[in-house]
Formats: sequence, C-alpha cells, structure tokens
Amino acid sequence: MATKILGLSAYYHDAAACLVVDGEIVAAAQEERFSRTKHDERFPRAAVAYCLREGGITAAELDLVGFYEKPLVKFDRLLETVLACAPRGLPSFLTAMPVWLGGKLWLAETIRKELGCDREVLFGAHHESHAASAFYPSPFEEAAVLTMDAVGEWATSSFGVGRGNELALLQEMHFPHSLGMLYSAFTAFTGFKVNSGEYKVMGLAPYGEPRYVSLIRDHLVELHEDGSLSLNMDYFDYCTRLRMTGRAFERLLGGPARRPEAPITQREMDLARSIQVVTEEAMLRMARHVHQVTGQPYVCLAGGVALNCVGNGRILREGPFKEVWVQPAAGDAGGALGVALSLWHRYLGRPRRSAEREGTWQPRERAAAGEVPPYADQMKGSLLGPSYSEEEIGAWLAQEGYAARRVDRAELPRAVAELIAQGQVVGLVQGRMEFGPRALGARSILGDPRSAAMQSVMNLKIKFRESFRPFAPAVKRERVGEWFDFDGDSPYMLMVSGVAGARRVPVPEAEAARQGLEQLKSVRSEIPAVTHVDHSARVQTVRRETNPMFYDILTAFEELTGCPVLINTSFNIRGEPIVCSPQDAYRCFMRTQMDVLVLETFLLEKSRQPNRGADEAWQYAVATD
Repeated sequence: MATKILGLSAYYHDAAACLVVDGEIVAAAQEERFSRTKHDERFPRAAVAYCLREGGITAAELDLVGFYEKPLVKFDRLLETVLACAPRGLPSFLTAMPVWLGGKLWLAETIRKELGCDREVLFGAHHESHAASAFYPSPFEEAAVLTMDAVGEWATSSFGVGRGNELALLQEMHFPHSLGMLYSAFTAFTGFKVNSGEYKVMGLAPYGEPRYVSLIRDHLVELHEDGSLSLNMDYFDYCTRLRMTGRAFERLLGGPARRPEAPITQREMDLARSIQVVTEEAMLRMARHVHQVTGQPYVCLAGGVALNCVGNGRILREGPFKEVWVQPAAGDAGGALGVALSLWHRYLGRPRRSAEREGTWQPRERAAAGEVPPYADQMKGSLLGPSYSEEEIGAWLAQEGYAARRVDRAELPRAVAELIAQGQVVGLVQGRMEFGPRALGARSILGDPRSAAMQSVMNLKIKFRESFRPFAPAVKRERVGEWFDFDGDSPYMLMVSGVAGARRVPVPEAEAARQGLEQLKSVRSEIPAVTHVDHSARVQTVRRETNPMFYDILTAFEELTGCPVLINTSFNIRGEPIVCSPQDAYRCFMRTQMDVLVLETFLLEKSRQPNRGADEAWQYAVATD
C-alpha cells in the first residue's frame, strides 16, 4: 500500500502544503494562492485541501504529517534572546507571548484539529527541511547542500552533504548572526517590506554605486573566510524590538530610513548596491568553504537567501562547483516539501531516485560541442499546483457571459505569438500552477522583449509597480547560449547572467553618463525589455518536455521574429499573489491594461469584454506590498 505523507509550513510567512506519495511529489501549493492574501502565514487549509484532492485521498488516509520546523526549539531561542537582552526585549516578548501560548506551543494538537483526524505529527528542524528540499529533488546522486536564510530555530545558515537517501548537516551559523537578517535590515531601511521586498533591493542595486561597502564592512558585519559572519548588534534592533534597525543605524548611514512609497533617491540605490555586493561576497565565501570541506563537485541551495539569483549566478560562474541547483520554492514554503521528503527518505529510510543515476540528467561538461545535455529533476518543472479543465473554464465563461473564442490547441501557440509580436500583452493560464515565487509559463504575463517601451508599459500599466523593476526573459533551452552569457539549465528563473555580447548594442556617449533611474531610457541590447541596466538578465530556460505549451509559444514567436525569447513575468499585480484560478486571472486581466487573456484554449480580448473599464479606478488604489 502506498505511503502518503503531508508536509506543512505555516505561522511565519508563506504557509504551504505538500503531498508526497511513495517518494513522488504529487502536489504542492502556497496558501496565498487560494486565500488571495500575499505571504499568508495562517494554517494552509485550502492548500491542504487541494493536495488531498489532487492525491485522491482524505486526511484520514494519511500515514504521516510533518511540520517544517520545531516550535519548542524556536520558543527556546525567543526566551534566551529576551533574557540576554533584558530588559530591552520585554515589549517584543510581551507581544509574542499570546501567540505562542495561544497555539504555537501546542502545534501538534492544532494540526490534528485542523486536519480533522488523529495522525502522528512529526517535526523537522527548519534548516534540515530546507536542506531536504534542496537535495532530494535535485538531479544529483551526491552533492553538497547549502542553506541560507534569516533564521529558523537557532540556525541562520547551514551546510552538509547528501548521498542517495542520506543527508547530513555538518555545520551551522546561529542567530542573531544572519546574512538574511542583514539583507532584510537594508530592505526595511530602503523603504520596502521585509520578507517581501528583498527582490526589489536586488533589482534596484544596479542603478547605484557601492559607496557604503566599506562602511558596512567596518561597522555592521565582519565576514570570515569560511563564509560565516558576525553582526555588530549595536546597530540592529530585531532582537529587542519589533523592527529591524534603529537610531544607531540611521546615524551610521547619515539619516533616517526611506518612508514606504516615498521617492527613491540615489542614496537608496547606493545602499541597495552596497548590501548586494556584501551579500554576494558572503555567498561566494560560503560556497568556497563548503566545497573545501565536502569536496563535492555539485551544490544544492535553499533558504530565502537562495532566491538572490544574482548571487546564485556568481556562485555558478565564480565558485568552485561545476553545477548549482536551487530549489524553486527556496523560501519557507519549500519547507513543507522538504519535511515530507525527509520523512520518506530519512525517517522511513526509503531509497531515492536521482536523475543522474537514471541517466536523465548529465553535466554540461560531458555534452558534445553544440549538444544540449538531458536534464531532469524531481520537481516536475515546479508545476505542482491546481489545473482547470477546458470543460470547467468553458462552462464558467458561458455562465458569466464573457466573450471568448476557442482556438484549437495545435494552433494556439501561433495565435499567441502573433499577438505578442504585434505588441500586445498576453496573460496566460495553462496547466498546473507553479509552486514557489516565480511564474514559469503556467500563470504568466508575456510580452515582446524587443520593444524598448515594453518594460515601462508592463511595470506601470499592468503590474502597477516601481518603474525600476526588471523583467525576466524566458528562452528556449537550445538557444540560451546564443542570447546570454550562459549555456546551462535555469528552469526556475533563479540564475542571473549577462546578455551575450553579440546581442548588446552600444549606448550613445550622451546617454552613457545618465545616473539613477534615467538609465532606464537607454537601449542596451536587441532585447531591451529584459536587459537590466548592467546588461544582466534573470534567465529562465524552457524545455518542451517540461512545459510543451509554453515552449511551443516560444517556438512560434521565434518563427515569426527570429527571437526565441519572451518577457515572462508573474500573472499578478503589486500587492496580490500570483493568480491561481481562471476567476483570479479574469479579475486581474480586467483591472489592468493587459490586452489578451488565454485560459487554456480560450482566448479573451479586452476590447470585447462586457463592462470593460468598470474597475478602472481600482488600479489607482492597489494595495502596496
């Protein structure tokens, strides 16, 4: 009889559920996609219900339930931190106590009550769950594992080695010293939301100069050769108050933090660049130390810091590892997947399949010249969420009276590619929803990367977000080396590389001197809409065997234009999670200046929709994130 394991993460941010059956990842999803509350931290009721439904089982049929961290150990850290900082930490302690006494200390009972059945609940350590989510689904039979985030129970970073179904962590770095906390402190100081806006800091960094690097290194953090670090806690308030930084931090950096939604100045750009430089150096040092200790040729990454795709790209290019694999749900949501796989492989001792052993993955170095080596992992392209049948969608469209035309599936890629080539912006909902923070062609907004105006149009009129934010290119895997300084697999949009020199165009001398956001006005390549101001791009490579519809759209666009690249951004607007259902997609579509919506084989044009523009005022009152 099959063994069914439910993994859970919740109560910090990005609650999620994952169902693993006999070692196979059957379903995984974040609660935010169903509740429509971004980074929803509550018990993932809807995500659990979806996973059970996808597996065709009830909660009573589960064999094991795992939670991604150990609440009692986390509570111990809270108590010890308060005592060490007494009496300054008392206000935050009093705020946290009702939450812990009201439920977090009795989590096993809470989970059983939520599931409505009496099942054994097992708890994995936070960074062990991250490590398991990184190694077990990876293509490697054997690899080093590096996890980096803000904090779990006590650990803030860890590394170890995975072999077959075994996984052992060798060293940890402990709270309050944390690379994730350091980056989040600058996220808050530059006016963005912690645990949400870190990627904005990363995107803002190329506009600035590293003017604060020496100051950061001299006063805030000491980087050790092994990649560990020591923070000067005189400048950080997160141990004692409900905030990241205080007056000492402000005095050091020459003034108060930027207020959310205030104009972004050169100072914020320089701060972003500076903390990005320091973070990348820490990541590289960690990677080199891990390689030196383990001797492994491959490394797997997870934890929130592993979403820093600029740092990941540098580890791949400059680090000692031959291959780097990053868990697509690298943050806390991925902990649900990690604890489920850890229960199967470590707790039950069941064997593990790896693509390397089965021959469905091959290192790039073994490939013949010009050959694309086979690639597979156990994540199924991270397409692990719900899908909606054509029958369901057709019935709903007819019921609502929305204007749609059905396109034969074989003809759909060409129809979509033609619209994009004409300058239209297309929202695409097809197949199973992505697990993790990136849209990978199932819940995506697509545009023409050749358009110099498209980056601003999509940011301001469709995503309603800051103008500086870059967009990512999706490219056919066999063409990636022709367009980018990269010739590997990056299926989860977690690697940054440069646009290939042959695709760049010279910036006129009069424009080269532009500073700050003025740099946006310069065209830097044949695909300006996905070329950042430093000629970088967050690349997604697409294979037909993983996502045939998206690949075929790329192929059709290449046949029409000679360009195998598309803008691929998540199907959502600022402050909202990525869409899940056709209903979510239609609402988003109608509240933006998107031109066309594709729901499986149904094509909806904005100009033909009833009540077009009825929600026009809404777009100016979008909740900030």
